[in-house]
This record gives sequence, structure tokens and C-alpha cells, in this order.
Amino acid sequence: MGSAAAIEPPSPNEASFREPTFREPWDRYLRRLVVGAAYALQPRRIALLPRLWQMTLAYYLSPKGTRDQLPARPTYATRWGLAGISDDLSVPALLHNYARGLFPVCHIGPMKWWCPSLRAVQDPRLAHVGRTVRRLIRRHNFTVTMDTDFAGVMEACAQPRPGKTPLTWITPKVMRAFYAAYRAGYAHSVEVWDAQGRLVGGLFGLAIGDVYFGESKFCRSSHASKVAVAYLHRHLAAWGYRLYDAKWMTPHLAETGFVAMPRDDFLSLLPWYTSEEGQVGRWSVDPALDPADWSKGWDVASPNPPGAAPRAA
Repeated sequence: MGSAAAIEPPSPNEASFREPTFREPWDRYLRRLVVGAAYALQPRRIALLPRLWQMTLAYYLSPKGTRDQLPARPTYATRWGLAGISDDLSVPALLHNYARGLFPVCHIGPMKWWCPSLRAVQDPRLAHVGRTVRRLIRRHNFTVTMDTDFAGVMEACAQPRPGKTPLTWITPKVMRAFYAAYRAGYAHSVEVWDAQGRLVGGLFGLAIGDVYFGESKFCRSSHASKVAVAYLHRHLAAWGYRLYDAKWMTPHLAETGFVAMPRDDFLSLLPWYTSEEGQVGRWSVDPALDPADWSKGWDVASPNPPGAAPRAA
């Protein structure tokens, strides 16, 4: 972990256990409706609209008691993998649907669930930490924590990115769902703090069994999000996680070591990996697991590297 000198991120009593109120101002809500509609009309996505409208109409015409049940055997629409519509974002529903390879992403309307034809995945044990990130860690430029300000990380991830379309799927509805999963011990965050104790980078995701499902990350200081990823990979590897799922494959993910796994292969692995015990409960940084010194002291092929945390919750 980074230097302890004068860097004092919020304590768990101040950050992790506060009860945030996730709200969206009316101007942002209206902007999301307009930009979200324009986003759906882009040429590469417009082919999905007929199926999307059909599924949305069927959703609203279905009885309220059954409309939020996703199909047991989805028919995936386009390479994006639209599988169904359900506004059930309870913790049991999240765990059940993620274990089936589905994840929620939606800008407007009821929640859409997806399972793309190619999945961006990586074995955490094989992750690479670049020289720049190693140097930053060794210089103690940042302090890194886990599960200390989950709400703050989500809110930062939802903020517009410079030069990007001001549109996010991390809406208040999504934040409330993942915060409930965090309180239940399944959703986790990594926070990166600068020398003034400001939150400058981080990420969050959902962990089930031996699979970590990455949701989003943010960066307010050069390479801060890469530091968060390095710490996450190092701990996932030591704890025995087998798969890091980053959802849709992108050139950026390919550059960072993720590979494209066909949907059928991915779905065949999930029942095995998600049925493991995993690390349920609050996570914290283990000072013995230093990403800047990854290659020393353990064999990446070993299922129980030295310094690994106990598998029990």
C-alpha cells in the first residue's frame, strides 16, 4: 500500500458505512433522455431498435408479477447480445443473472440485460503491471484502499468524461442496486487517494465465486485508475480468482491484456467458477500484496500463492 505519511483517506465510519442518497437532478435526467435517444439512433445500434421496441412493449403488457423474470434460455439480439428486460435489480436477482452471464446496461426506460457474442476476459494471475504504474506505486504517489468509499467511486464513475458523450448507464437506480450488493458483501470498490486525501481514481464491480465482473472505473489524476486496476489484479490473483470479466471487448481492453472469449465458452465456465466460495464480505488491501513487486515470492500457476487471504468469508 502507499505511504502512510499525511495521507488520510476517509475512515470506514465516514465513508463506507454512510447511507448515500442517490438522486439525479432534473436537468441531468432530461439530458440523459435526449442523449440516450440519440445514442440509440446511431447507425451501428439502430438495427437493434425493432427488437428493443418489441421487447419493451411486451414488458409493459405483461403482468407485473411476471414481467421482471428474464427468459431461462434467452435469444440474443445482434452481437451486442440483448437478452431481455427486467427492472428487478435486487441483490438475489443480480447474483442470479450475473451467474448466467447477463449484466444490466440501460440509459432510458426499463433495465436491459446483455450477454455479448464476445466477452472481454482475463486471468488475474496473468495480468501485467506496466513500468509507469510500478514506478508510481514504489514512489508512494498514492494511497490505495478497498471498500472504503464505494458510493464515492460509483458517483465519480457516473460523471461525464472529458471529450466523451455526456451519457452514463450508472443511474441512481443502478447505484442503489450495486450499493445494496456492496452492503451484502458482493460488490467491491478500489479507491486511489492523492497526497491531499482526495479521491482521484478507482473502480467497482461485482464478485461471485471465483469471477470478478468489472463495472466501471474513473481517473482524475494521471494513471490513478491503472494503479487501482493493478491492486485489484494483484489481490484477485492471490485470492484465487480465475476470471476477470470486462463485458464488451474493446481495443483498449485488448491493449491491457484482455482477450475475446466466445459467449458459449464463457457461459460454459460460469457454473464452475461462480459456484466457488469466493471472498464474500468487506475487502481490504493486504500490504503484503504489492503490485510493484508482483513476480517475487509466488508462482502464478499456484492456486494458493504465498500471502493469499483465506478463502472463507
